[in-house]
Amino acid sequence: MKPLEWVNGNIRFLDQTKLPLDEVFITTDDVAVVAEAIKCLAIRGAPLIGIAAAYGVVLASIKCKNETDKIRSYLQSTIDILASTRPTAVNLFWALKRQRCVLNAWQTNSVADLQKRLLNEALLIHQEDFEMCERISSFGVELLQQPCSVLVHCNAGALATGGRGTALGIVTKAWEDGKLKCVYIDETRPLLQGARLTAWEMKQANIPATLIVDNTAAVLMKQRKIDAVIVGADRIAINGDIANKVGTYNIAVLAKHHEIPFYVAAPISTIDFQMKTGKEIPIEERDGKEVTEVFGKRIAPEGVSVYSPAFDITPNELITAIVTDQGIVYPPFSDSLRHIYSQS
Repeated sequence: MKPLEWVNGNIRFLDQTKLPLDEVFITTDDVAVVAEAIKCLAIRGAPLIGIAAAYGVVLASIKCKNETDKIRSYLQSTIDILASTRPTAVNLFWALKRQRCVLNAWQTNSVADLQKRLLNEALLIHQEDFEMCERISSFGVELLQQPCSVLVHCNAGALATGGRGTALGIVTKAWEDGKLKCVYIDETRPLLQGARLTAWEMKQANIPATLIVDNTAAVLMKQRKIDAVIVGADRIAINGDIANKVGTYNIAVLAKHHEIPFYVAAPISTIDFQMKTGKEIPIEERDGKEVTEVFGKRIAPEGVSVYSPAFDITPNELITAIVTDQGIVYPPFSDSLRHIYSQS
């Protein structure tokens, strides 16, 4: 299953807002369609939106044809538009920075040459993410004792990346290695990425899974039915604080109280080495309708005030380890993450 791919000068992507009821693929050569898909979560997941944005720059370059005098300003503007779609996930800015570097290094004045360079970079970003997912999975599975049951929050699987996933990549690898007994899936309010997407992925992979409402996690931990928590991340500060789907902080606090290891899985591209702590990470706020409505049906009174951050910050002291594509890092994260950075 490929949630996004480059096909004959077009981006083909799975509209994740339609899952799990319908599998709808959209093929487009319009960067505006890609930007809107990222914004409305039809394309989602920190690594995948970076990949999509990189391809989006390629689509924009193809529209330029032979207008060499306008192409630089147009593509710079396109990159800025794509960067504005989601403010929290750093992979988006990382991928666009790489495409901006390609544009800045272009000196031939051949539009065809630029298009080829941008496409090659996007394909490389996509392939690198696939390989990073494999390495994260291999490193992370070593942390699990068999047979184990794990809790996951939101969706950090194949639907969110260019490969098998980060947190869910570890889960699928553990299943393949015979180290997984069961995966518990938080429904992940308000947009139900766990219920709609992670449960769908687990069913596709024939992995035994149990869906729970978010508030059930504490009960399961008290009953000693969860051996580990594994989550992804949209941005990681240099001190190890993470931004992830809202509700992650709750689970980390519960895991700490019940002495359950809390693992974060993310590629090096998710680490923002310019961010000293999680307090500096911008948190996206979503439309209140995502809370007051479910599948278009209102469930709250008209006019009620809504606060709907898409992410929260989990402080580093609640995190047992961070699994990266370069290896597992442990506290103190300020030292271990800087060491990873110096080696990358």
